[in-house]
Amino acid sequence: MPKVKVLPHQALCPAGAEFDVDEGRLLIEALLANGIAIEHACEGCGACSTCHTIIREGFDSLSDMEDREADMLDRAWGLEPESRLSCQARIGAEDIVVEIPRYTRNLVSERG
Repeated sequence: MPKVKVLPHQALCPAGAEFDVDEGRLLIEALLANGIAIEHACEGCGACSTCHTIIREGFDSLSDMEDREADMLDRAWGLEPESRLSCQARIGAEDIVVEIPRYTRNLVSERG
């Protein structure tokens, strides 16, 4: 069973987190199920970039990226070569280390 380690994020998980997940589960599902309230303005259908994550370890273990995800990632703040949308990335057999960027571009947010 792979392990997900989430690096500390000031607002979402200040102490960081670590938990086991089932192989094949979407990263966003694993984060939300473990109390990490990552933004997902499109409700996880891959139509925005608010659930952008950076995979610091285990990137190659995730499912392959499709063109639609790559197009959405171009809109993400702080894009890096190891960036993935958590709503599109399925966890493979290896452990992963995830960083949630400090900022997100949410064009539909009602927060001030």
